[in-house]
Amino acid sequence: MLQTIINFTSCCRSYGLKVSTSEVIDCIAQINLTDPLDEQTFKTILQANFAKSRREQSRFTYIYNLFFHAIQCEKEIPKPDDILIHNSEKKNTHPSHLPDILSEFMDFLEESQAEGFSTEERQLLEFIQGKPSSFLETIHNLNTKSVKQQKFFKSNMDQLSGKLGIMLLINQMRQKIMHLAGGNFDNSDKKSISIKGEKETKYLISQINGRLDNAYSLLTEEPRENNDSIMEKKARINSLGMLEEKPFSSLTPLEINKVKERMDGLARKLKDQAGRRFAVKNKGRMDIKKTLRHAGKYQGVPVKIIFKNKPLNRANLIVLCDISGSVWSSARFMLAILYSLKECFQNIRSYIFVAEITEITDFLTHDDVNEAIEKMLKEIPINTNAPTDYGATLSTFKKDFSHLINQKSTLIIMGDGRSNYLNPQAHILGELREKCRRIIWLTPEAYNTWNKGDCELSAYRPHCHELRTCMNLDHLTQFIQELVL
Repeated sequence: MLQTIINFTSCCRSYGLKVSTSEVIDCIAQINLTDPLDEQTFKTILQANFAKSRREQSRFTYIYNLFFHAIQCEKEIPKPDDILIHNSEKKNTHPSHLPDILSEFMDFLEESQAEGFSTEERQLLEFIQGKPSSFLETIHNLNTKSVKQQKFFKSNMDQLSGKLGIMLLINQMRQKIMHLAGGNFDNSDKKSISIKGEKETKYLISQINGRLDNAYSLLTEEPRENNDSIMEKKARINSLGMLEEKPFSSLTPLEINKVKERMDGLARKLKDQAGRRFAVKNKGRMDIKKTLRHAGKYQGVPVKIIFKNKPLNRANLIVLCDISGSVWSSARFMLAILYSLKECFQNIRSYIFVAEITEITDFLTHDDVNEAIEKMLKEIPINTNAPTDYGATLSTFKKDFSHLINQKSTLIIMGDGRSNYLNPQAHILGELREKCRRIIWLTPEAYNTWNKGDCELSAYRPHCHELRTCMNLDHLTQFIQELVL
């Protein structure tokens, strides 16, 4: 049992779960106090120690089912008189479990491979034999591999080619095993194999094919973190008659001016509300301890009532805005109102991107935000016609600006998530989530278009604290009020 837990721990670590040595020791101690044959209790103990949050439970369940059910088969099979014949000499073996047969079968397969096995082939053989740790690590590295950025030609083939090579290897291994099980091996006259007993042969081949199928599913069905606590605001396109409900991308020049006037009024109103809240920050519940301590100077008479100090909870904002297409029409309004309320926030840093990311914080510190935005678009050399690449943007942001993120930071991403079928690199957003207070994704598209075409919101969703539609003045007003107040 101890070795089984250690092997399972190695698999969890290889596939991205963070499991410490102390957690393994605690798990073993708890299992010794229970019946290990009670699977529900056994799984609960492992999950309590290895999956420390709700987000990690789906990945843990996937590894648990793979390790203890898919590739750790202990079902007994009939004992044949002659199972394997090596080099035309009868060899009597009577294994009672599948792992014994698989081990002997794989040993012969390795002997019959004159040129030897590559690293990937050896990892696949270990996976078939019930040792998936190294293969899981290879798959996890492929899924979280940082794509090398190319300047002129961008594609998603780097990661796909690695997965395609393993898919081809799985098919080749399947054909080779079927060929050997048939009793023919063309590379040598001295080495051949045959399995007596049709029932035993079919069972062995079905088990091997089943494990190869599990290896194939690892390439195509990566488990994603649970994110049941995400706040989603799913809005659809309403009537276009009211200005508040009309999408920003459909506004006429006259309507844009009216929207700016209403936003200015909203900014003044929110400033007043926030100012009143900050003004009474020291007038909350009475601090009894400090009041009585101060009253000791006056023979116990509470001359001065001391209230508990309410620390200001001003947000530290980091804003990433996609400026391609209709996304920019929504992003510019959000930037304008955020910088109109900059006194309500501790700090605001802003970045725009299409295929490359650029900081625009210095431009927006100007008094007139709208003029600053127009000036920024003229002076910043950014190609707005380039294909949007969210994966490259997140990679660059992590490399150059992630040191600015801390547990007090709120990361706001304004974009439609359409990455032109390039690698979204959603795992980078997951790494940023661990460093910041929360991640809010605002999309200017209606809910029914979130996962259509090249939209990667389904990949980014598990890593966001809040995902909402922000396509008109009504949506933007609601979001800003919740953010400020």
